[in-house]
Amino acid sequence: MNRFRASKFRHTEARLPRREAWITGIRAGSIASCGNHVKASCRWIAFNAEAAGVLGIVPLECKDGGKRTVSQLCCHSDVVTDFDFSPFDQLLLATGSVDETVKVWRLPESGQDMPSSAGLTLGPGGTPVDRLQFHPTADGVLASGAGKRVTIWDVGQQQPLTALDMHGDQLQSLAWKGDGRLLGTSCKDKKLRIFDPRASPAASQSVLGHENNKDSRLLWMGSSDCLVSIGFSQMRQREVKLWDTRRFSDAMLTMTLDTSPG
Repeated sequence: MNRFRASKFRHTEARLPRREAWITGIRAGSIASCGNHVKASCRWIAFNAEAAGVLGIVPLECKDGGKRTVSQLCCHSDVVTDFDFSPFDQLLLATGSVDETVKVWRLPESGQDMPSSAGLTLGPGGTPVDRLQFHPTADGVLASGAGKRVTIWDVGQQQPLTALDMHGDQLQSLAWKGDGRLLGTSCKDKKLRIFDPRASPAASQSVLGHENNKDSRLLWMGSSDCLVSIGFSQMRQREVKLWDTRRFSDAMLTMTLDTSPG
């Protein structure tokens, strides 16, 4: 039996910040993709804007309590599906799109115009880019998911380091382990896969994750051997599962949240 200690935050209450701290005037888009729709670095907040191929960019902090200005970064010729800030350079932003390319942008320090062109472009690769994530411990290494394949890029050399074996269906999420040794993925074929990209392009482990292929997400718990998956049961109930890669045949814990008829 799994035992969990009571959280010290169990009696806390959520409170809205003061109105002066709100970021208003945001016109966000509604994008149907497996990627992220808002991300933040220590300097900027990026989000999908209403116009296809455009991200809204807002400073994380403003001086003297002034109003934040929303800038636009015109990234791609089609919908931006995912984006990620580099953990080594808080001004470096990678974007992926339906136009099949990955672009890397250098945002300004502050108070300057957004760049009109990307620092570099990877692709096109023949398939819309669905997921992006920078490596947590290796500077300039980026994982991109497109269709059924994950590619690991050396951004500085503008070339792929390796392409992992094809998945059985559409890739839905990818996540680096906190120490960068392993990469986990979830897929529309209902399987969760673990890869060691340095050792082999083939998955070292795989398991049936969630019984419904509607959607899924995977998240490592830091540098531990545990990860969390979010998906749907056969009855379309939203569920969260806790996994240990040392015993990957079955979930350690399954929690059902609610039912989604949509």
